[in-house]
Amino acid sequence: MHVDVYNMVAPHGQIRVEQVRVEHDRVEHNRVHEMINDAFGVQGGMEPEQYFGEAPNEEARHFYDQLEESSRPLCEGSPHSALSVAVKLMNIKSDWNVIPNAAMDSMVDLLGELVNPEFNIPKNFYQAKRLVSKLGLTYDRIHCCVNGCMLFYKTDSELENCKFCGHTRYKRTPTGKMVPVQAMHYLPLIPRLKRLYASMSEPRNVRLGLCSDGLTPFSNNASSYSCWPVFLTPYNLPPEMWMTSPYIFLSCVIPGPRNPKNLIDVYLQPLIDELKQLWFEDVLTYDISTKQNFIMRASSMWTINDFPAYGMLSGWMTAGKLACLYCMENSKAFTLKHGRKNTWFDCHRQFLPMDHEFRKMKNAFRKNKVESDPPPPLLTGHQIWERISQLPKVTEASPSRLPGYDVEHNWTKQSIFWELPYWKDNLLRHNLDVMHIEKNYFDNLFNTVMDVKGKTKDNSKARMDIKEYCRRKELWL
Repeated sequence: MHVDVYNMVAPHGQIRVEQVRVEHDRVEHNRVHEMINDAFGVQGGMEPEQYFGEAPNEEARHFYDQLEESSRPLCEGSPHSALSVAVKLMNIKSDWNVIPNAAMDSMVDLLGELVNPEFNIPKNFYQAKRLVSKLGLTYDRIHCCVNGCMLFYKTDSELENCKFCGHTRYKRTPTGKMVPVQAMHYLPLIPRLKRLYASMSEPRNVRLGLCSDGLTPFSNNASSYSCWPVFLTPYNLPPEMWMTSPYIFLSCVIPGPRNPKNLIDVYLQPLIDELKQLWFEDVLTYDISTKQNFIMRASSMWTINDFPAYGMLSGWMTAGKLACLYCMENSKAFTLKHGRKNTWFDCHRQFLPMDHEFRKMKNAFRKNKVESDPPPPLLTGHQIWERISQLPKVTEASPSRLPGYDVEHNWTKQSIFWELPYWKDNLLRHNLDVMHIEKNYFDNLFNTVMDVKGKTKDNSKARMDIKEYCRRKELWL
């Protein structure tokens, strides 16, 4: 409690100084429970003895033990426990990553000298990390080829060199220690799906969506380095909770500095393996709402990406005249005579009803052209699988240009998602992120209308192409 001094205005306007005692609660809210909720998905201050019914499995029991430990104060009236102290130490290390471990050990030693020896606080920074790791906040560090050819993973975990390009796996530091040239951080999916059931009643079959995009971590203009985080989000939630921060799982971070392009499948192998495990194997999970253990199943419904990443994940490259994922080899795109860019101008009329009046207009769209063709057929997953089942996988062979590419097709590989047994049965496998499309469309429209120098699409070549393809004399040069 402390005294605050305020200037008080009297009824007749005189100002007088009064001392007003205001009690301030200086005790910070203990957020360790919230962190455990993030780790295990449990909401609210529930105690272990509140649960009756079937005994939780070992992992769920482990959570209750941690919850009980985090609730035990260091002393009577203290807002902190040994776990909260460890978490705060880890938070300091995370916020100030330049602090070496030796300095953290010295800090913990000083902390131990200042408090009662009976307080069960960590003895060093290593103990603090061990205590926090019991929450299940772990990740796998998987070594990978610096060129993105392969992961040193599963049967290849003992290799010393890349089996495709021959690049060495390790490099020597100035101290003589051998460290991996490049590594990927992977956060296992199954433990986090289990946490969903620790706090809510969910259907037993979990539907997931995957999204990924490039990120420049050092600055907005640092094009020299980009990494690719991969996220998963569950759809077994009310719509207003979809794609919100608490329910977006970071699956892995694909290291830079370059765009992985077609080789993104190499980095998705651990995730695909877990998704196959969630489909074929029994994953025992404890549901707190029914107080029962059950077998969980999960599947990936689709991906959500911008247009370039769409091509990287689907295997159909989104560049060139055959970039359209719907029209595929039936695309009617052409190259502008003067602008020398591919355009899909007037390709939309084929999707109109056959008797639509726009189909017969020769002057409103591309001049002297009527549209009599039906829309291209929409291939099913099984039809697409018949086409690509013999294509090579980038995880099994070095990528190479396939015969007929950019002329008969735009396939570059067999996507790793086809390893999922249900992928060919999904009605919609890949989605476009409308955020990117809307932004790009608005930018181009705004810059053209406002005639922004260097960004407008209205130029002499565009006007000459209008004269070439359209009957709009008012727009000719």
